[in-house]
Amino acid sequence: MLARQVAPRGQLRAAARMISAWAKVPQGPPAILGITEAFKADSNPKKINLGVGAYRDDQGKPYVLPSVRQAEKSLVDEALDKEYAGITGVPSFVKGAVELAYGPDSPVIKEGRVAATQTISGTGALRIGGAFIQRWFPGQKKVYIPTPSWANHAAVFKDSGLEVGTYRYYNKDTIGLDFEGLIEDLAKMPKGSMVMLHACAHNPTGVDPTFEQWRAISDAVKKAEHTVFFDMAYQGFASGSVDKDAFAVRHFIEEGHRPLLAQSFAKNMGLYGERAGAFSVVTESAEEKARVDSQIKILVRPLYSNPPIHGARIVSKILTDPALNKQWLGEVKEMADRIIRMRALLKENLEKLGSKKDWSHITSQIGMFAYTGLNAEQMKVLAEEHSVYATKDGRISVAGITSGNVERLAQAIYAVTG
Repeated sequence: MLARQVAPRGQLRAAARMISAWAKVPQGPPAILGITEAFKADSNPKKINLGVGAYRDDQGKPYVLPSVRQAEKSLVDEALDKEYAGITGVPSFVKGAVELAYGPDSPVIKEGRVAATQTISGTGALRIGGAFIQRWFPGQKKVYIPTPSWANHAAVFKDSGLEVGTYRYYNKDTIGLDFEGLIEDLAKMPKGSMVMLHACAHNPTGVDPTFEQWRAISDAVKKAEHTVFFDMAYQGFASGSVDKDAFAVRHFIEEGHRPLLAQSFAKNMGLYGERAGAFSVVTESAEEKARVDSQIKILVRPLYSNPPIHGARIVSKILTDPALNKQWLGEVKEMADRIIRMRALLKENLEKLGSKKDWSHITSQIGMFAYTGLNAEQMKVLAEEHSVYATKDGRISVAGITSGNVERLAQAIYAVTG
């Protein structure tokens, strides 16, 4: 009788590894966080990180708003329970978010026509919106986003089962808005399309339409019978005024549009890690609103069941306490004013160095981000030779500029642009 041959233990382990279910999972591309890793690895004490999409104070440090600290302390003193919120979140938060966006006296609020839910910040609001569009939008299952747009927009909508189309927005030759191209593309889209618009502080370009251009965009959308999905991640943070930054949303509603809206409180309250956001839909009637509300709950339930409460309670406290609200509005303006001041100082320093380029786009753009007009090779040189880190498309986070580094930044940009 022949003896049975037994494979060595090492070979058995190797065979087991070969049949891993995840053996063919590919390596994904590096995320934007790779900029931060490169920045951390740089030993230059004067290095500058302009890739982080979060506000920094004039010492380059993370900033917690005093109003947020006060609201948080008040909540701790109240010793509230930690029970689940409902599927659509903390009711006072949802009410406050909707009123902040549309205006407390908006007819669509008074008539009970806004279906809304708390979400996991602005990204969660977009994801719920994408799922709602995929399931219930009567037109083509496609969302048109601007070129360029926040990188995650396309990913969120594609993972929601939607196609993603684009329309012209940024003109690289003028480093400004391609208004004519935008209007032309709105007219060329299939009638009744879903169009995403950045309500203010366009990410990544910082290029916003003027109020007059917003009116023309509204007219073009109405003529083509499109539906608009606004992403408003920077209300108040762009200009310093929550009402001015909400102009586009409120104008569209006044003109009879029934938009979808994603909101975030990451930037304007500095609640990045608290993930406080909202998704809402303006409907035709209170009865329609009730039906839309029911379907939003059906979408939320299997995704995350209900949202976190702490950040929502902070927002609610700030929006409903008159003294805290006044304080917060002042702090939002201070943050926006610092960003505006850094833009002016960068432009001023570049001009002092004798740069022959026109840097007016730095101050005409708005919000946290600015498109410098620098190309990928120039951005590479900035990082490798000057320890200035940002995305290769020339976008910089103005929040990373401080009174202490703006002169050196200008010198670095001048060195690569002349």
